[in-house]
Amino acid sequence: MSDYEYEVEMHHICKSFSGVKALQDVDFCVRPGEIHALMGENGAGKSTLIRCLSGVGPADSGEIKLKGKPVHISNPKDGILNGISVIYQEFALVQHLTVAENILLDDFRDGKPIVNWKKMKAKAKQYLDELGFGHINVNAEVRTLSVAYQQVVEICKALIRNASVLVLDEPTAVMTAKEVEQLFVLINRLRDKGVSIVYVSHRLNEIFRISDRITVLKDGQYVGTVNTSEIDQNKLVSMMIGRDLSTFFPPRTPDIGEVVLKAEHIKAGMAVKDISFEVREGEVLGLSGLVGAGRTEAVRAILGVDKMESGTVTLRGKPIHLKSTKEAYAHGIGFLPEDRKNQGVLLHRPIYQNITLSCQKKIAPFGWIFKNKEMPIVDKYVKEVTIKTASVYNDVDSLSGGNQQKVALAKILATDSKVVFLDEPTRGVDVGAKIEIFKLINELVSKKYAVVMISSEMAEIIGMCDRAIVIREGRSVGELQKDELSEMNIIQYAMGVKEQ
Repeated sequence: MSDYEYEVEMHHICKSFSGVKALQDVDFCVRPGEIHALMGENGAGKSTLIRCLSGVGPADSGEIKLKGKPVHISNPKDGILNGISVIYQEFALVQHLTVAENILLDDFRDGKPIVNWKKMKAKAKQYLDELGFGHINVNAEVRTLSVAYQQVVEICKALIRNASVLVLDEPTAVMTAKEVEQLFVLINRLRDKGVSIVYVSHRLNEIFRISDRITVLKDGQYVGTVNTSEIDQNKLVSMMIGRDLSTFFPPRTPDIGEVVLKAEHIKAGMAVKDISFEVREGEVLGLSGLVGAGRTEAVRAILGVDKMESGTVTLRGKPIHLKSTKEAYAHGIGFLPEDRKNQGVLLHRPIYQNITLSCQKKIAPFGWIFKNKEMPIVDKYVKEVTIKTASVYNDVDSLSGGNQQKVALAKILATDSKVVFLDEPTRGVDVGAKIEIFKLINELVSKKYAVVMISSEMAEIIGMCDRAIVIREGRSVGELQKDELSEMNIIQYAMGVKEQ
């Protein structure tokens, strides 16, 4: 039994950037051997608090205690020496080195001229065995591993450094369902060993499944800490955004018109074998199914991003064969890709350039850009999709995840697209930003846009869609009308229990 109640104590933490208060008098305490979720909307201060704890961005004021004793953490090395390890979404692994080399990377810094490779590999294998992942080949290059196994390597690196506090920042953002299960097994093992886990995620179902307690931040301030078993999703959302979960999916009275786009018997590569669907004016059509079912691959083939081997696509009754997203835009078809950061926006370019990137003919009819044509378009869509920014001249990476997604949406709308494909439009954004994106989708269909939405969240399909197509193993296997949309029906089609 330890003689201290908390592994980590942070009291009255304050942090400002250029006069803007990112954290104001925040408290955060984590017990030994617990999984503690840290939640809040994007911009709530979660990342800033973690930086203060790890030494990446020391607090302006406040006190940090570890195991009951005050500590001063002024840089990342201090954090590591004090047993604090943070694993971010973008792994800090050397992709061309082996698993063993990555796990024991610090050993190369001891100045020894000769490396005992046999001893190093045995040590790495021992740590993997202790975590229950001894089957991972220590000789394999990290770049050959799945995301989940790369996460395991990162955690091994942290434990080799004697980490007693492990911070996981959105650890499941790009994982399959199977990989998430593997991660949860590992996290529970670490908790049983006495490691304190700080779990940062926007996924409510994960939080309720894995965490012992939850701390909520809002606008840089401490809202409260609760036992996970003593709160429900409705109350948690209210803590985060001050709104009831009943308003999560804004109400809409659909006015559905004629078929705008129709895809029939689409085949592309190994993932897409026979997928068909149609979408109408004023309709939100959902594409549902398990991860890897072929939803994204089918849309990419239809829009010319990937090669479509066979099948037909008609737009307002006329056959089209798209060879690129540029051609799709020319036909009034927009596409929001799943990978926002790599495919949806240019992170290191200004917001205004991102928005007008897809409509150069409007603003540069003679080859050079007319500002008097460009800025009205930018202003229009910044207001229309409610992008929160100090200046449109700031780079996109200065924005929260939700606002980056809005920039990607604005870029699509600036093309005058009337058919919009949205692939996981709320992935990686907070609850408040999700609600705003849902409202925007409702506004689009009220203006007679046709929206096709891919989502792995069944609640989103049920709450937002007028109709849904369920896809399984590369085939469209079921169509559900609004009154038929339920988790049971979606799961039964997705897992092959029933088929139309």
